[in-house]
Amino acid sequence: MSSATRIRGGVAPTPTRGRFSAGKTRAIGTRLLLWVGVVFFLVVTSFPVYWMALTALKQNADLYDVNNFRLWFNAPPTLDHLNYLFSQTEFLTWFANSYIIAALVVVITLVCAIPAGYGLARLQLRGADTIAIGIFLTYLVPPSLLFLPLSRVVSLLGLQDSDWGLVLIYPTLTIPFCTWLIRGFFKTIPKEIEEAAVVDGCTTFQVVWRIVLPLSRAGIFSVMIFAFTLSMQDFIYMLSIISSTSLKPLTLGIVTDLIRGDIFFWGELLAGALLAGLPVAIIYNFFLDDFIAGLTSGAVK
Repeated sequence: MSSATRIRGGVAPTPTRGRFSAGKTRAIGTRLLLWVGVVFFLVVTSFPVYWMALTALKQNADLYDVNNFRLWFNAPPTLDHLNYLFSQTEFLTWFANSYIIAALVVVITLVCAIPAGYGLARLQLRGADTIAIGIFLTYLVPPSLLFLPLSRVVSLLGLQDSDWGLVLIYPTLTIPFCTWLIRGFFKTIPKEIEEAAVVDGCTTFQVVWRIVLPLSRAGIFSVMIFAFTLSMQDFIYMLSIISSTSLKPLTLGIVTDLIRGDIFFWGELLAGALLAGLPVAIIYNFFLDDFIAGLTSGAVK
């Protein structure tokens, strides 16, 4: 070993430049791959919104000319489709009907699912787990099998062609799943917290109101979002119960009034879909963290 490479102890230093270079290259490659994935999913998820906005603002001549470039404007944008939607249809009435029905369904679902879920989680009922599974399985029955008997029930109650018929039906779909879901959150809360509150003089109602519900906020938001979404996106029950134009929710009104025979008013259809979806997207954005927590970790604190 030459004196140039000899060090104290007779061991030569190990070169590290190649090792650092390889590690840095892998880190850059990993980051690049991550950004490629993010951009890909961003494009995939945002393209439908872009397409709806583009179609809603295109002129009919530009929209139906097959020789035009589809992904941008070939003629100046127009607000004719939006004007038609607000002046020639009852879009605002449909919009209000949808949100009133959804809000009522959310309230009914919470009022029924929270006590039922707490009872199955805490009251040590015999066969509580079996009952919870049975309740959940009722949610799995497809609407195509249920809408005929439920429509008959609505007719016998005199609620045919009434929004109250939908307010009656939707909780039968949301309560089973939401009861099963919220029960899981209640089970994650340590019993010792509730026992300590009872020792301090709280009643069962006070324990639920002051202790259990605040700790289950993520689960409650998940239940609210689920019930709200199901009420907004349904179509088959709306179609079988509602016939009057002024009583139609948004989903039904847009489809039945903007598709006439084999004529599709694409500009108005996608303008209505965009305006209907934006408020829901904003609501989801505000409660996204709680919703994710509700579907994953629960409410353990």
